[in-house]
Amino acid sequence: MTWGNQNTEAEAHEQLSYAFDAGLNFLDTAEMYPVPPVKETQGRTDQYIGSWLKTGRIKREDVVIATKISGYSVLQTYLRNPPETTRITKAQIKASVDASLKRLGVDHVDLLQIHWPDRYVTLFGASSYDVAKEREVDISFEEQLRGLDDVVKAGKVRYVGVSNETSYGVSEFAWAAKTLGLPKIQTIQNCYHLLYRTGYETNLAETCRRHDVSLLAFSPLAGGALTGKYLNGDAPKNARFNLFPGYMERYYQTQAKTATQEYVELAKKHGLTPTQLALAWCRSRWFVRSTIIGATSLPQLKENLDAFSVELSPEVIEGISQVYKKYRDPNAIA
Repeated sequence: MTWGNQNTEAEAHEQLSYAFDAGLNFLDTAEMYPVPPVKETQGRTDQYIGSWLKTGRIKREDVVIATKISGYSVLQTYLRNPPETTRITKAQIKASVDASLKRLGVDHVDLLQIHWPDRYVTLFGASSYDVAKEREVDISFEEQLRGLDDVVKAGKVRYVGVSNETSYGVSEFAWAAKTLGLPKIQTIQNCYHLLYRTGYETNLAETCRRHDVSLLAFSPLAGGALTGKYLNGDAPKNARFNLFPGYMERYYQTQAKTATQEYVELAKKHGLTPTQLALAWCRSRWFVRSTIIGATSLPQLKENLDAFSVELSPEVIEGISQVYKKYRDPNAIA
């Protein structure tokens, strides 16, 4: 999601070639990328992926392409033509998929995910559900699934999933799919990392297990915070938190930084890098089916990939548990 903003097309191609040469086969994008989202750059990530696919470095059938349709937003009206509030309606699902396929230069995507719910939910560190923020009209789960069913039947999408979703949403989608004979939600792409565990590990873990929905964990490094590079004020000027003041600010609050410092010290104690600790731990969780990484430089990408060959010892896992007991939700925003 940095390609087209922090990264050039050539840099995106370099990362893609390296990653797939290393054995990766899954690629996740979204109609709103790059981030932070603005009208002028919207869609560039897809375009860079599309131009790389045209080079023939890899066969289309050897890459699993996932994309996402944006949920409710009065800010990103430019995603639609003519502009309108983004919703998960049948018409907008079709329009989103058609535009994504055109940018990517492919005839289908393997996984289409609802980027965030059409209804109001707590997102991105918000700590409690606020009834006052509920909207009068939500697109029903049935209509959303029927819209997804349309693009599946048209051969434009193979499977469907959700992102930034709750136990309630997963259960409603599962029930509607089962009772109405509509596409089953296969995946959930939610934030999951050492600084944010309770959002998934409690009832969502059970809900997804019961409904056979696989977690695609995003932001396993907490936007780069868990590398430790922001702790001492010496992060590069082009690092995201420095480039975009206020971006993911929940990860550099006092308690989050204190927890990160302890994870960094734990990693060093056992001869690991902070990146190895965070990514190897995420991969080791029983409910994680894929860990989605991102990078703005090739050295970062190499370090991320190398971390997946690390197996954490019982002593390290116990050390992580001890830190977690002290900082259960350090990035919560009141």
